[in-house]
Amino acid sequence: MKYTLAAFADEASPLLKNQIKAMKENGVSALEIRGVDGENVADISKEKAKEIIKRLKDEGLYVWSIGSPYGKIGLNDDFSHHLDKFKRTLEICDILETKHIRLFSFYGAENRFDDVCERLEKFVTAADGTGILLCHENEKGIYGDIASRCLEIHKTFPQIKAIFDPANFIQSGQDTVKAWDMLGSYVEYMHIKDALLDGSVVPAGRGEGNIPYILSKYKGKVLTVEPHLSVFDGLDKLEAGEKSKIFPYTYGSPAEAFKAAVDAIKDIVENMP
Repeated sequence: MKYTLAAFADEASPLLKNQIKAMKENGVSALEIRGVDGENVADISKEKAKEIIKRLKDEGLYVWSIGSPYGKIGLNDDFSHHLDKFKRTLEICDILETKHIRLFSFYGAENRFDDVCERLEKFVTAADGTGILLCHENEKGIYGDIASRCLEIHKTFPQIKAIFDPANFIQSGQDTVKAWDMLGSYVEYMHIKDALLDGSVVPAGRGEGNIPYILSKYKGKVLTVEPHLSVFDGLDKLEAGEKSKIFPYTYGSPAEAFKAAVDAIKDIVENMP
């Protein structure tokens, strides 16, 4: 495979042991760590981080990125505490041996770019000299939810690279091809998530994300699978006729949804010219 697959394996299970199991069963070698054993990555201790990296290494796996929640607060929320946690998570990056950390550009910020810049500047300053790359994800409802505003961020802060998430753009009413044309040169890696025009998340290639086209332009090496697929508890107990009435991309367990998401991107990559 021409790409390295990473994943938000907490969508397969909240438990690290089961995340490792899902990764190995599905040929995913890297973890974008977000939630583990009931804790958000922003809250884990240094001791827990040491345990995580040891267990991953023992299984031949590694951490690709910290899927942090930083910048996923309102502009009127307490930023000083948020920044202190960010600085602590930079130390966790070192323990987990990763050079990437995901961040966002704040809620309630559509007409407040100066305020967004003031806070992003503090993230950049905190990370300066650490060798850790800050990566902004386009997320619905934050300042950088559409391509033009993402572009403002990357032009203002060339130190901040882009995470390109097709589904998030669709959910924000943004055409993904136009978004790629604007942002492709800033993209460090992709989140593989697709969606229909109504915002429903579907396996890669089944929605309006133009993922095969974007991959044909993508020069990076890592794809993070972020399933976000619907799980229906008890789906396995339904008769076939009843199942057919349910949204077609619905799965019987988180592990099944995780596998479907990984299989979908593998299928696209394997059939690329």
